[in-house]
Amino acid sequence: MTFTKTSQKFGQWADSRANTVFGLGFSSEQQLTKFAEKFQEVKEAARLARDKSQEKIETSSNHSQASSVNGTDDEKASCAGPADTHLKSENDKLKIALTQSAANVKKWEIELQTLRESNARLTAALQESAASVEQWKRQFSICRDENDRLRNKIDELEEQCSEINREKEKNTQLKRRIEELESELREKETELKDLRKQSEIIPQLMSECEYVSEKLEAAERDNQNLEDKVRSLKTDIEESKYRQRHLKVELKSFLEVLDGKIDDLHDFRRGLSKLGSDN
Repeated sequence: MTFTKTSQKFGQWADSRANTVFGLGFSSEQQLTKFAEKFQEVKEAARLARDKSQEKIETSSNHSQASSVNGTDDEKASCAGPADTHLKSENDKLKIALTQSAANVKKWEIELQTLRESNARLTAALQESAASVEQWKRQFSICRDENDRLRNKIDELEEQCSEINREKEKNTQLKRRIEELESELREKETELKDLRKQSEIIPQLMSECEYVSEKLEAAERDNQNLEDKVRSLKTDIEESKYRQRHLKVELKSFLEVLDGKIDDLHDFRRGLSKLGSDN
């Protein structure tokens, strides 16, 4: 039998005579190491027991052969006489040794049986450990399935939380929009109140507008009359300018004629003066 450590918490127990292999699982690496050391001690003790048992059996066989030979010698000695007493004493010693060897063989057989029982208990423990491993595997599979289910549930809850957060964000946006609309509504109500106040003075304003319109129409009529007068005055001014230009031309002609007359008068005076001086 051999025991091999395959990992930190698992090992293999192989029995080449029974052609079987068992897998053992332990809760910790220390327990696995302790079991391997104990297994090696039991295996070594069994080997020593087998060696000692084989040695004792061989010794007993040799003693038995020697006893048979000595028995024949005793018969010869009984025939031969008391001279072979020493050989008989040696034969008795060999018989005692053979008896002791048989007792030792019995003792080692008991120890071997104890080792076999211990081996059987270890085999049962190995089988129980194998069953425990299978149970642990089933529990591990169940726990893994439960873990997957919980992970999926967590994913679903996270998705729901994300949807809730999105809904909260939408609600926040809607609240802000409602507040904005309420603010706009208050502003519109204020404007409406102002318009209502203004509508109360609209008749007065309309009356004033009618009065102003009448004044404006009167002013427009006056303005039209003034424009007519201005056009008439412009016409008179143009005519006056024309007459002034005509008068200027006539005055210029008159002045030219007057200058000629004055020159003629000067010439006449000079002629008269000259005539007076001649007389």
